[in-house]
Amino acid sequence: MTFDRWNPLNDTPVFPARRYASIADRIGKVLHTRNDVLLIQAEAVVALEAVATSLARPGLRTLNIVTSPYGLWFGGWLRRGGAEVIDLAAEPAHPIALATVEATLRANPDIAVLSLVHAESASGILNPLKEIVALARARGIVTVVDAVASVGGHALDVDELGIDIAVIGPQKSLAGPAGLSALSVSPAAWELISQENGPRDSILSLLDQKTWLDGDRGALPGTTAPLEFFALEAALDRVEAEGLGALVARHERAARATRTGLTALGAEPWTQQQKASHLVTTAVVPRAADPKALLAAAAPLGMELSSGVGPGAERLVRLNHTGLRARFDIVLGNVAAYGMALGKLGFPADIAAAADAVASIYAD
Repeated sequence: MTFDRWNPLNDTPVFPARRYASIADRIGKVLHTRNDVLLIQAEAVVALEAVATSLARPGLRTLNIVTSPYGLWFGGWLRRGGAEVIDLAAEPAHPIALATVEATLRANPDIAVLSLVHAESASGILNPLKEIVALARARGIVTVVDAVASVGGHALDVDELGIDIAVIGPQKSLAGPAGLSALSVSPAAWELISQENGPRDSILSLLDQKTWLDGDRGALPGTTAPLEFFALEAALDRVEAEGLGALVARHERAARATRTGLTALGAEPWTQQQKASHLVTTAVVPRAADPKALLAAAAPLGMELSSGVGPGAERLVRLNHTGLRARFDIVLGNVAAYGMALGKLGFPADIAAAADAVASIYAD
């Protein structure tokens, strides 16, 4: 056996340094922002930790909205840096109540940073982003939004809303690689990040990452992974060819069709449509059913069903219609698989009615 043959996976050409800036600009268009865009050579959880680490200082008061384990992590990273954190937890597996956010802000007028997740893939819920950011903006509070599970699946206009830091990963609705992430940073956020005693010489230092912006936006700091960047370019090509509005609409339709199908099936979607993610739809497992047994019954069908994640989601099943899965055949297959699994466990499920309901959403 010879080992001198070129392999497209192991022997990827060097990614041209001049194209990193182009990728950042294209991501800025996806986010509808003119703020600085940084490229992080790691999955989005690293970008989120870098944001928390770069902002946190002793004496910084923050309001951290918790609607999943990711929110808990973010609060922990802020505390590690010495920040004073108010964790405002929603009812398990539910969106945060806007009135609760407003009351907390009113009772704590010295809050400087507010952080939240837009959409939660863990439970399929959607937080009221526009309204929460408006509350923060009116008080001069810097906002941090985890948009990993919403970008491309929900409308997201960073500049219009006034979001200071938006963190995204391309692996969900954008159907790109999982090994990279990106974030936009406003001048107000840079002002906080640039205060004394911020972390340096670290992958978690946004100030270190900013050296790329302060130069000619050529080669990125560190050793880059060319395969990931070629894949990200290809994903952006596909997004731009489809059109961002069409991409969001495709996810909205997949979510609506899934909910309509589940209802016709006789199943119970977890949350109201206006409070639900467009990327995954969660169904409530019947009280007498074992969620693990239901998923095991569905597994041989090879569809996109999985268990909910985190407190309050133990009896939820997620039907995944993210990215390339946001299409008729996957949506129909997911709903039918859920119905067939219910039937195997002895629960009623009208699969024919569900199929008609899904088809009705795609008939336009």
